[in-house]
Amino acid sequence: MSASSHATSFDNTHVIRIEPPTRWHVLPFRELWAYRELLYFFVWRDIKVRYKQTVVGAAWAILQPLLAMLVFSLFFGKLAHIPSGGLPYAIFYYSALLPWMYFAASLQYSTNAIVENQRLVTKVYFPRLALPISSSLSGLLDFGISFLMFIVLMIYYRISPTTALLWLPVFLLFTVLTAVGVGLWLSALNAIYRDVRYVVPFLVQFWLFASPVAYPSSLVPAKWRWLYGLNPMAGVIEGFRWSLTGSGNPPGRMALISACVVIAVFLSGLAYFQMMETTIADVT
Repeated sequence: MSASSHATSFDNTHVIRIEPPTRWHVLPFRELWAYRELLYFFVWRDIKVRYKQTVVGAAWAILQPLLAMLVFSLFFGKLAHIPSGGLPYAIFYYSALLPWMYFAASLQYSTNAIVENQRLVTKVYFPRLALPISSSLSGLLDFGISFLMFIVLMIYYRISPTTALLWLPVFLLFTVLTAVGVGLWLSALNAIYRDVRYVVPFLVQFWLFASPVAYPSSLVPAKWRWLYGLNPMAGVIEGFRWSLTGSGNPPGRMALISACVVIAVFLSGLAYFQMMETTIADVT
């Protein structure tokens, strides 16, 4: 729902009329920019709530990928002997877990964004898009903290960054767009069908093994790699690994396919959320 204000002067009274958008495919970036301070408040609120009354606080952002990296290195690396492209297993897995942990956490947070704020949604007008988007953006703090641990690992293993590092902001942007796009779909669906939140953990688990986190994409036969690229996180994770370590060849065609899917997921998520926005206010 977007706000179009028609101010009329009658006895010095200004009337502001809030109307639903006449076209669901209109991108709401202008309205989000107008409410940027509210978006910032939602992001800051999510961060404070997440770490309120916790024992280790923000250290969870380091412990989670670190423990996952140790488990992956032991079972998939040492025991299963999955190739790591000449990289130490710690670097190979941690570089993939950086975008994956952010993406998985964003899905969990954004799925419940509308339901957890149902009183706010039904009583006050603001761009509803701000809720799932802020849930996704708040995870960037955890990403930044866990990235510091990756720098320590790079120094420990004496791996120097290459010019491929210049591509890192691009792949980070694609990660955020994927998280926001899928989060918009899930948050709108969860507002209507409350059992969606129970499906999300299974979705994340399946998506993990469908993405090159525990294994390199080179294990996928070359003739099927374009199909594998339809998973938006496949190209993103391989791009992250390549840009951070400079090891191997650029993702190339697979990353290009994944980028197209990322844009499609993001735009379709925006369109679906706006189409269901008036319904969301009625059913929450």
